[in-house]
Parts: sequence; structure tokens; C-alpha cells
Amino acid sequence: GSTSSSATPSLRTLHLRLHSFTEKIAYTLFLGTGKSFSSLAFQYRLGISTVAESVHMTCSAIERQMMFPKPTEEMWKSIASKFWNKLNFSDCIGAIDGKHVTIVSPAHSGSLYFNYKGTFSIVLLALADAEYRFTFLQVGDFGRSSDGGVYSGSVLGRAMEAQKLSVPADCPLPGSGAQGPMPYTMVGDAAFPLKINLMRPFPGKQIPQWRCIFNYRLSRARMVIECAFGILSSRWRVLHTKMNMMPSNADSVVTATCILHSYLLNPSENQKWLDEAEERGEVLPHVRHMGGNRGCREAYDVRERLCTFFNSPEGRVSWQEQMM
Repeated sequence: GSTSSSATPSLRTLHLRLHSFTEKIAYTLFLGTGKSFSSLAFQYRLGISTVAESVHMTCSAIERQMMFPKPTEEMWKSIASKFWNKLNFSDCIGAIDGKHVTIVSPAHSGSLYFNYKGTFSIVLLALADAEYRFTFLQVGDFGRSSDGGVYSGSVLGRAMEAQKLSVPADCPLPGSGAQGPMPYTMVGDAAFPLKINLMRPFPGKQIPQWRCIFNYRLSRARMVIECAFGILSSRWRVLHTKMNMMPSNADSVVTATCILHSYLLNPSENQKWLDEAEERGEVLPHVRHMGGNRGCREAYDVRERLCTFFNSPEGRVSWQEQMM
């Protein structure tokens, strides 16, 4: 499912729902180490069904009770301010990406969960702010069979298209009104379609320097979602296992790890988790095609105007030419 509302009670409330301290340890180790239900059942002298039930009950409770707040104009403006101050990308409301999480082939599912790597998986689509926290996520098999792709089939894609996410009205770029009012946008890689509210890089290798500069600035802002996924999968090792459970239960497990990631994120520990991820060399497989790549004329115009701004005295950063 997708998550984007409700209050945030303490983890202590959720812990009280489990019957014993041993069960709490079992569900925590399942998410953190990726050990199997049978391995944890043997280790803590619990029934396999008890461990499985504890994990699924807790993950469902986290999904129900700790969903992200419903987005507001103020939230988006705060996120955009941090993207500009920390990463020098103007009017950015988040970096978006999609990953595959491997599961055991569900019975009678045909090719529904089959991916290009020859394994079965569910898709995790997430939006992150400038501090590596997820602000929106959706987990499942949505959009696989539609021509529009995963993004257009997602709750986020549809709500953004229908203008139902309280995204602020267009406004002038920082320190410059030369480009006129500009929309707030997300940033994604070349797998995503170009939309008025979703910027992707200019395609091609032999492109002019000013477009290379836009691509560099976009890539720098987009790295927050890669770092968020790196920290997430390094801390919650279950994401690197082949989950042997019903897809709906796997959806809940993945959603719970993403919510816990954002809830427990400690900036002083980020580098440790990222170093660990790099050392292990494990990454969640990328979703290669998020949708059609033909953008509308207005979307191309937004990208060109942003490109002009990033190459102007008001929008440039002193080191950008050295990065080419």
C-alpha cells in the first residue's frame, strides 16, 4: 500500500502489543538481520507461527499507526528550502526512485511479480527529502502491466497529476524573477518520465556544457534518495533476503522498514550505514522503466528554464564548471 498520513505514536505503544520480550527480540532481529522465521524460532524456542505472527502483527501496526503526515504547503516549502540550501536545487520537493525487493514466487501468480533480473519481486517507490527521510512510499506490484509504467500507476503519480497533494503555487526562483513563476518539482533519473512536477536529466552523452551543468545539479539533488535507500537496506537486512511470505505480508514488512528508517534516522549514524552498504557491495535492484519518456511541451519548458537559471549569476554555484 501507500503511506502518507496519520499520527506518530511512540514505538513503546507498539512494543506493548507483543506478548513477550522474546517475541519483540524475534521481530526486531527478523527486520534487522534477515534471519528466517525458522532460524529465529529455533534460537528463541518459539513456534515458527508465533514468530511469523509477531512480525506480521507488528509490521501491520507500524503501517497503520505511524504513517507519514499528510503533506501540506508548509511541509513542501520547508523541504524545498533545505534542497536549495543544502543541495542547490531550487523549488525541489523530493528525490524519487524505485527499487525491487525480492520475494519467493507466490503461488498462481504467473509472471505478475517476475522482473528483468529473472527473480520475483515487489516494487518499492519512494520520495525522500534532503535529509534522507522518506515523505511518501508505495509498495506492491502497481503499474507493471500498464503502458504508463510504475510512476503513472502509483498513488503519487496520479495524485500529483490531479494536483491533490497541496503542492504550493508556482513562484519565482531564488534571487531571480527572470524565469517567471516556476513550479515545484521532484527530481528523478532517466527511468522516470519528464513531467511539469518531475524533472529528469537531459538525455545523451554529447550535450552542451550548460545542459551538463543542469544534469550535474539534478544528480546531486537526486543522490538523497540513493543515500536513503543505502541507509535503509544497510540497517534493515531483511530487504536483502528473498522473503518467503505472501506478497501482502512482504508489502507490510517493506513499508514498516521504511517508516522505521524515517522515524529512527540519526544524522550522526548515516555515514556508518552508508560505509557499511558500500563495503558489502549490496544494493537493491533498480526499477529500470518508470514510464513513457515523452514529456509535454510545458515540462520541457520548465527544464530549459531551470537549466538557464543554474547557468545564471543568481543560480550558479562556484564549483559547477569544475565538475564537468
